[in-house]
Amino acid sequence: MNNDNLISKFIEYLTLERNYSQNTVLAYKNDLNKLSKFIKKDLLSLKTNDIKVYLKKQNHLSSKTISHKISVFKSFYNFYLRSEKISSNPALDLIRPKQEVKLPEYLTEEEASALLDINIITPYDARNKAILELLYSSGIRISELVNLETSNLDFDNCLIRVMGKGMKERIIPLGDYAVDALTNYIENYRPTINKKNTSYIFINNLGTKISRQFIFKVIKLECQKKGIRKNVSPHTLRHTFATHLLKNGADLRIIQELLGHENLSTTQIYTHLSNDKLREDYDNFHPRS
Repeated sequence: MNNDNLISKFIEYLTLERNYSQNTVLAYKNDLNKLSKFIKKDLLSLKTNDIKVYLKKQNHLSSKTISHKISVFKSFYNFYLRSEKISSNPALDLIRPKQEVKLPEYLTEEEASALLDINIITPYDARNKAILELLYSSGIRISELVNLETSNLDFDNCLIRVMGKGMKERIIPLGDYAVDALTNYIENYRPTINKKNTSYIFINNLGTKISRQFIFKVIKLECQKKGIRKNVSPHTLRHTFATHLLKNGADLRIIQELLGHENLSTTQIYTHLSNDKLREDYDNFHPRS
């Protein structure tokens, strides 16, 4: 079996059995294709040192990217180890480089309020406000938002059902502001732009599902209008959602559940942000600080 077939069989496993997202699958495939192109020999014949030589040539890449490549290789060889095509995993002893903990950027409560203060004149204003309110109220991923359909909404119970990574479903409560914005958009404005009778909640001027790129543009434009100079993305609103919950007393495991993180360690990045606030309050209010 040549390398292309080896990679294809592994990608098929990730897609059909592990239910990995399309973006994740493409990233895995890309990393394996680059290794194959560099090595130019049977991937199942590689030794640990072969992979180390390849990784040393990638020293222009960030530690995060190198760590991802190592994870991909370990997963690839574990797959063929279980299939008994190899007797050991040559990537097993590879050491991931230490990564600098980079705290995610987020909006203050004042900045979030300003961003969400949209004057509704057109159906598209109502749609954009509903998008931003939903992102801030629920912390859902942009990929989850663009694929939402009207059947995912439960206005009676103020809930939304989303399909996250690995096809894992989760139910998220919505705040009053998000419910009001969504209700206004869906009942009063969406029918006028739903030219193709689609079930997707958020649609463009052609009547089809909006793209990820479009949401970035909406956020950038609203930030410019409000004088917010931070580099704000849909993921920034996800960080903002989690940070504001934690700062106001929410339990970390509840935030993990709402964000759809598989491991609590992923959610713990927000404790750094919370600790900054604790230090600030301590310095401001303790008599002997």
